[in-house]
Amino acid sequence: MKVLFVYPEFPDTFWSFKHALKFIRKKAAHPPLGTLTVAALLPDKWEKRLVDLNVNPLSPQDLAWADYVFISAMTVQREAAKRVIDRCNNAGTTVVAGGPLFTMEHEEFEGVDHFVLNEAEITLQPFLRDLENGEARRVYVTADYPDIRKSPTPLWSLVNLGDYDSMSMQFSRGCPYNCDFCNVTALLGHRPRIKSVDQILAELEGLYQAGWRRSVFFVDDNFIGNKRYLKEELLPAIIAWRKGKTGFSFNTEASINLADDDELIDLMVKAGFTKVFIGIETPDEEGLAECNKGQNQGRDLVANVKHLQRSGLAVQGGFIVGFDSDTAAIFQRQIDFIQKSGIVTAMVGLLQAPPGTQLYERLKSENRLLGLLSGDNANGDTNIVPRMGIEKLREGYHYLMSQIYTPTHYYQRVKTFLSEYNPPKIRMPFNWQHILAFFRSIYKLGIVGKERRHYWDLLAWTLRNRPSLFPLAVTMAIYGHHFNKVYELHVL
Repeated sequence: MKVLFVYPEFPDTFWSFKHALKFIRKKAAHPPLGTLTVAALLPDKWEKRLVDLNVNPLSPQDLAWADYVFISAMTVQREAAKRVIDRCNNAGTTVVAGGPLFTMEHEEFEGVDHFVLNEAEITLQPFLRDLENGEARRVYVTADYPDIRKSPTPLWSLVNLGDYDSMSMQFSRGCPYNCDFCNVTALLGHRPRIKSVDQILAELEGLYQAGWRRSVFFVDDNFIGNKRYLKEELLPAIIAWRKGKTGFSFNTEASINLADDDELIDLMVKAGFTKVFIGIETPDEEGLAECNKGQNQGRDLVANVKHLQRSGLAVQGGFIVGFDSDTAAIFQRQIDFIQKSGIVTAMVGLLQAPPGTQLYERLKSENRLLGLLSGDNANGDTNIVPRMGIEKLREGYHYLMSQIYTPTHYYQRVKTFLSEYNPPKIRMPFNWQHILAFFRSIYKLGIVGKERRHYWDLLAWTLRNRPSLFPLAVTMAIYGHHFNKVYELHVL
């Protein structure tokens, strides 16, 4: 059997980093981890190829070679996925689809021959068995959750590691919390399921032996869902594995209560974690209560963020406007919080209601849904009818984004962050592309860019006040270029 895996293209979004990746000559931020894991679940004797459309085009010869095309996607890739399916249909190639997009919306895709939904560790084997017997059904689903200690190492041989800025790994699936707008628990459950230490070390060692020395993103929706296991087993094992090795910095996603556990923070930093994405959502207590974000309530969120930064973890933040309890004052409150906290990478989106969530069901009963969500968290789009009115919400959102990603506010926020940040000591290998990226930034940002005055001011300020963080300051300036481009594309 010849199987072609096709991963659809991401649009130009906040997290695509397309404009930043050009500075270091990388084609995509991350490889398709789910696709590579499914590839490892297929029989060894099958021939397998991958076309990641974020890296390379899909040719007619690719489709002519394949017996089956396997496609996986997230919601934000919906339109790109439809284009791939149309091409497969025109070529007469059988399409097998799975992953988050199709698990939530498989009824929307008539051109798919077989859906292998939910988690492939359970649903793929029945499909393969039926396929062998010539009686494959159209839809395979399950309400069960697999033991991911039996999940294989992703088939990294299908990708060229050099095309990507960061690799991806997964330690756990599921989240213990119950935020009403989040579909993670609908897809993966409330009980965090974890891989073994041996699995994680084997994946890390495999990447290391393949020559990888850069960033690794733990894609867990809440990395700290099982704190005891992290503190007693995984993090000490990673610390031991790192000894004598060069490279490897880690980033992940976690809940804000990480700030309460200094022992866990210290272990994460010693293990090489440098960044953590946290869903702040809103500084408004009423909004947090509305969306059932109890873990964020009753806190000094700015103090929590600064504690993490001083401890060695740069905080990236997710923010939402459009809760029923939001008033016109929320937009300035969000701006003030983001600026004061020094969260440089601040993703701000309108509230959206994914299928399967409590929010979706509530708004459906209130006749306040506007169709499918876009999946893009920072494009000013929503699939709900907001209490404050859609025009007022979009006007406030445009103002908010025009403030936080204009050079004046953005570069000031970078300085606030650099003033607080106490980075881990990680030996990273010399990389010529990073040197070249600096010179490219001089031209793109410092000479022809509209932010040139702020760019030079930031570099001078960093050399005076935090010279050891000069490379990070350049990186943040490049990120700001990307964020502003996305703002101009989607919001202006």
